[in-house]
Amino acid sequence: MLLDEIRERVLKGDQRAIARAATLVENRHATQLLRELFPHTGKALVIGITGAPGAGKSTFASQLTRVLRAESKRVGVIAVDPTSPYSGGAILGDRIRMLEHYSDSGVFIRSMATRGWLGGLAPAAADMTVLFDAAGCDVIIVETVGVGQDEVEIAKLADVTLVVLTPNAGDDVQALKAGIMEIADVFVLNKSDLDGADKLERELKASFTLSHRPDGWTPLVVRTVAGEGKGIAEALNAVREYEATGLGKRKGGEVWAVRLREMLRERLLERYDPTVFERAARAVVNHETDPYTVIEELLGQQ
Repeated sequence: MLLDEIRERVLKGDQRAIARAATLVENRHATQLLRELFPHTGKALVIGITGAPGAGKSTFASQLTRVLRAESKRVGVIAVDPTSPYSGGAILGDRIRMLEHYSDSGVFIRSMATRGWLGGLAPAAADMTVLFDAAGCDVIIVETVGVGQDEVEIAKLADVTLVVLTPNAGDDVQALKAGIMEIADVFVLNKSDLDGADKLERELKASFTLSHRPDGWTPLVVRTVAGEGKGIAEALNAVREYEATGLGKRKGGEVWAVRLREMLRERLLERYDPTVFERAARAVVNHETDPYTVIEELLGQQ
């Protein structure tokens, strides 16, 4: 399939073309395609879902997709899974939980491996949102891998960030306050039928009084039991309440400034053969040179 054909079919929402394009994106062979698709983007709402492993993020994402499809919204789902130590690909736990949507032509699902990247996202996740946006998705759900309190990269990508917590999972609020707590636009208190839900909600709301966001937004707290489909509509209403403020779109300039730096860093690294770093590292270890000289010499080659 030629590039022009892929582009035209992606813009028409053709699932086979989107799957082909997604493979090109993930393998970092889609720069020209993304360049041509970008003018057709900017319409989709990107919802980030993050939280600790076992919080029910995948089940929540599946239920949220169901509610959105009931409204006839076209949905793209990017599920970032752990990387297999054997194949280097994604361990498809999240995809299994999304099986009910696979026969739905209005849902596009892509599982991606982290491939060693920190922060809970995959290297090509941002480019995948460009693809899904151009393909006509109204909403793009990005579910992070679930690595803990340093998983804050999603806030640089999503228009609205949801942090999923569960009762009795340790000292949740204190443990998360330094990192992931600060990126939440909406807190989803999942498995809220368990003991400890009231206590966790009180601690969350009490933490809001201790610090205030620069944009003035106070995160909303929504209770859900995702396994039973309870509270999902309320969570979507909370997302829309934040979206209506315009705060998510207003941070776009700051977000793109970060993404442009990351894109530049990645493109610069692609110009070097990996063995260059290995040889330089050995020279540094043996004190044949110093790391500062190495960097200056590498920059001088550009």
